[in-house]
Order: sequence, then structure tokens, then C-alpha cells
Amino acid sequence: MNIRSLTRGDGVVIGAAVLLFIASFLDNYSYDGVPNNIDLPSLWASGPVLFSVVLAGIIGAALLVLTRLLPQPPKVVGLDLGPLGVAFTVFAAWSALGNVFDPAGAGDNMGGTFKGPSAGIGLVLALIATLVMAAAAIAAPLVPALQAGLVPAPKPAAPQPYGVQPQGGYGYPGAAQQPYGGQPQPGHPQQGQPFAQQPPAPQQQAPQQPAQTAEFSPFWFAVPVPRPLFAEDGSPTPIAELAPGTWYLAVEQRGAQLVAQTQDGRRGVLQDTSGIQRG
Repeated sequence: MNIRSLTRGDGVVIGAAVLLFIASFLDNYSYDGVPNNIDLPSLWASGPVLFSVVLAGIIGAALLVLTRLLPQPPKVVGLDLGPLGVAFTVFAAWSALGNVFDPAGAGDNMGGTFKGPSAGIGLVLALIATLVMAAAAIAAPLVPALQAGLVPAPKPAAPQPYGVQPQGGYGYPGAAQQPYGGQPQPGHPQQGQPFAQQPPAPQQQAPQQPAQTAEFSPFWFAVPVPRPLFAEDGSPTPIAELAPGTWYLAVEQRGAQLVAQTQDGRRGVLQDTSGIQRG
């Protein structure tokens, strides 16, 4: 699981689920003229409210978060967890709305002078929480502001322009690396050795080979939104999903596409490279 894959929309869903859980311990009913010292039942004391509002909303939020955290979320009876979670949140909001309008159910339809209870503070807060949760679950794939990473990606030590290898060499941004070969330059003292003890440079040097500049240098990058990583053999099935807030290593460029390597060593082709952040 990668917490950096969570988006702002997921953060709204999580916050609404926490509010719903808190509301479940508050009053389900409200009666006029009841003294404050009388303990009214909470949402946990009502089976319909508990199952259709509290548990449905929390289960829906959990399914949405698991969809984002797991690289390959499992299916339940052939259904993806994401749409199933959205359905749970909408059902919870719909049920909360019905309970707020008629908290006593059939109990206030007996006729006579009986006056049923009104919605308590817990039921009202549950309605607000489920409405926010359902709205965030539906709008998250549609609103760009909700698709941004909940936890921002850490900045590399020194961002480099495109094509230039980051300081520290081939590795995670800012990692200390030794120069290739580790050989000192002629005529320069080594660390801890006086300059006078250096042997004189030879009069004639063998001709050096011209430096060859690579057309592509590996670099680190992060994606702005979750994007699939496809197999290098051209298979249409994604092998992984790149999550915002995580650095991935680009090891090869194929036209407008990049061959990326995940942190667990898997390699694949990133077809959509628009808006990536380079390390």
C-alpha cells in the first residue's frame, strides 16, 4: 500500500467517514420538552439507521480508499471496488435523508394526538457526512482539483533540466554516488596526500577517446494523477499503476513514451507522459 496514491477526493471521503462515525454516537431522536438529563438513544440503537446509514457509509468509504491504496484491487462478485464504494455512499446518503424526514418511521402514523420524535443531532450530522461523502466519491474522477495528491511528492535535492542526470548519479534524487571509476584527475592531489608528493605528469599522454554523450539519461519523475503502466511487449493489460506522490525511474524513451521502473523492480511503458514532474 502506498499512502501517497491517495488524492484530495479520498481525503474528503475519509474526513466524512470520520464525521459519520462520530455522529453515530450522538442522539438519533429529539423530543420537545425532554430534560437534558435523559439519555436518548444513539444511532447504534436503531437497526435500520445503523445498517443503512452508518455501516453502509463507512463500508463505502473503506472500499474507495482500498481502491486507491491497492495496486490491483480485488473484485467482489465480479464488481470493481470503486463503483461498489460509490454505490454504498449514495445509498447511505439516501437512507439518511429518509430517516431525517421521518425518524420515527411508522410510529408517528397511529393517529390521535401522538406526536413522534424529530431527528436528533446525530442523525442530522450523519446526513451531512453521507451527502459530503457521496458528492466527493462522484466528483473525484471529474474535478481536477480533487485528483491532486493528498500527500505532496517530496522535492528532489536539486531538480535538473531534461536529459541531465541528477546530481548524485544514477539513483534516487539526491543520493550520493561515486564518480564512474573513482579515479583521480592527473596532476591533482588525492585527499590526505600533500601535493609535493605527487608524481610528475608524463610528458606525453595517449590520445583520449572523444567523449560520447548519451542521447538519454535516466531520470526520476512523478505523475500528477494515477496512470497505468503497460508491459513492454505491447500487451493492453496494465502491469501496474503509477501513483502521484511517488518517484519512478525513467530508464528509456520511446518517442513520446517512457519506459519506467517501479520501486519493486517492475518495468513497463508509460504511454501518457503529459504533466509529469521531473526530479
